[in-house]
Amino acid sequence: MAEVVLGIETSCDETSAAVLVGEGNRPELASLVILSQDVHQVFGGVVPELASRAHLRALDPVVTRALQEAGLPLSAVDAVAVTQGPGLVGALLVGVSYAKALAAALDRPLVGVHHLEGHLFAPTLDDPELEPPFIALVVSGGHTILLDVPAWGRYRILGETRDDAAGEAFDKVASLLGLGYPGGPPIERLAAEGRDRFQFPRPMLHDGFDFSFSGLKTAVLHAVRESPDLDADRTDLACAFQEAVLDVLVAKTAAAVEQADYTTAVLGGGVACNRTLAKRMADRLQGLARVAVARPRFNLDNAAMIARAGWFRWRRGEIGDPYLDADPSLPWPGLERGPAPTAAT
Repeated sequence: MAEVVLGIETSCDETSAAVLVGEGNRPELASLVILSQDVHQVFGGVVPELASRAHLRALDPVVTRALQEAGLPLSAVDAVAVTQGPGLVGALLVGVSYAKALAAALDRPLVGVHHLEGHLFAPTLDDPELEPPFIALVVSGGHTILLDVPAWGRYRILGETRDDAAGEAFDKVASLLGLGYPGGPPIERLAAEGRDRFQFPRPMLHDGFDFSFSGLKTAVLHAVRESPDLDADRTDLACAFQEAVLDVLVAKTAAAVEQADYTTAVLGGGVACNRTLAKRMADRLQGLARVAVARPRFNLDNAAMIARAGWFRWRRGEIGDPYLDADPSLPWPGLERGPAPTAAT
């Protein structure tokens, strides 16, 4: 008999619910509803209190819509999966509180999900055959992490950002260039028409598997301030910045793949929506490894990936209790620190 998992995601500024239906370890997506909070565009970034209030208003209608699109009653749900962390604490609390109440009312299991593990499972929504081992690059507004994944539920961290995440750098540079929020899409569009004539630094390119983007942001800031005509330079500034970021991400991921001798690399997180990154990675790894990356809808914060990671944890018997709480610094289950990194080439 088919089983049903309801997923809920409220970690930042997307209110989302999804329904997975299936048997065994390869469920199918029955519905996905994502409601974006446009109010943050006015402020050039997410305002936590506004995000929490918007989740409060939207979550119940979004869950109702997801069940309707799946053609299932609430009583059909076998388990509820919810983002427990990391994220904005107020936003997380809305989703966790709702999920706890719903699971209690239905007398169904509740599964707390680590948001980044959700991003790892996102490509399986398009590619159910995807299995470890693989190297994974999870890159978003809040995180840039390079992982060795020998098996689902086992993660060895090879490198992470020492300061700003790549996605945050995209947003801040977009603000400097007057491109609005979020910054990734407009920078990628402009970069396609520009030239890499500013030669920005490639931070830590040959220094292990860790990342750093604060210095690159500062270099762009100085270039913007020194530009005699920002309108004329904007396209080339966007191109040069994106080239610097992608060179670092691709080089370190490729070095990790070569060191591990794996045949698959996974891209996840909001920055994985950048098609230039996906193409550059595939070109660099051609003949070595295939690149698995979900469609943009699944790479952005969404409840389908949370439901999928929750399905995995639920099938392993990892159930939350009535005291499950939101945790903005939630430890990643099964995460280990890797050995001393080898320099990227």
